[in-house]
Amino acid sequence: MQMQDLTGKTAVVTGASSGIGEAAARLLVAEGVHVVLVARRVERLQGLAAELGDAVTVEGVDVADAEAVSAMFARIEERFGGLDLLFNNAGIGISADFETSDPSDWKTMIDANLYGVLNCTHAAIPLMRGRAGAMISSVASTGGRFGTATWSVYSATKFAVVGFHDALRKELGEEGIRVSVLEPGAVWTEFGDNVSEALEERRTRLDALHSVDVAQALVFAFAQPANVLIQEVLMRPVKQIVP
Repeated sequence: MQMQDLTGKTAVVTGASSGIGEAAARLLVAEGVHVVLVARRVERLQGLAAELGDAVTVEGVDVADAEAVSAMFARIEERFGGLDLLFNNAGIGISADFETSDPSDWKTMIDANLYGVLNCTHAAIPLMRGRAGAMISSVASTGGRFGTATWSVYSATKFAVVGFHDALRKELGEEGIRVSVLEPGAVWTEFGDNVSEALEERRTRLDALHSVDVAQALVFAFAQPANVLIQEVLMRPVKQIVP
């Protein structure tokens, strides 16, 4: 099977300041893709851009801010004429028993994990029409398939992402825009640092995935021939036998 040549394509990667987003940006640049790095932590993006050079563009944008997202995609259209890949990776998880959880934390997770995906996807779709192999891919989680104690609201956001992608795939498939979702289990990232000690012990015990493992799944799906859709990738450490 002939994989796509990704040279010259344009991608947006949200949450690119660390973890899976940073790893994805590095791999895409290595494949010849121009990557728009998106995150709130501009100084981190600038550090990555200093390393990757002219192959990247920095956009210090909060994906939960619909107006800022819309303006960013207008700049992308003006500069590049369109978009080939949107990787919705930005997200946050805050662990707590639901009964004692803080509603402000609910909003933080919903804004980043769900509205961020909706805002970016809504703005990206018009830029993808007519571009062979265009793809929207988002990071959900095993927590978007299986609920876990103390992660109820986080799981709710990720279940929503999975459902959104299943419906969106049916809306856009006839136009040739591919819609894919990645559902990783335990990964060594900055995610979940509010429970860092317990999470570190769990990741060590499970021999957790690394960010590059998830990023490789993204690039594999994107590089498939334009008529091939990798609809879902559920991936976890071998030792992670429960959610």
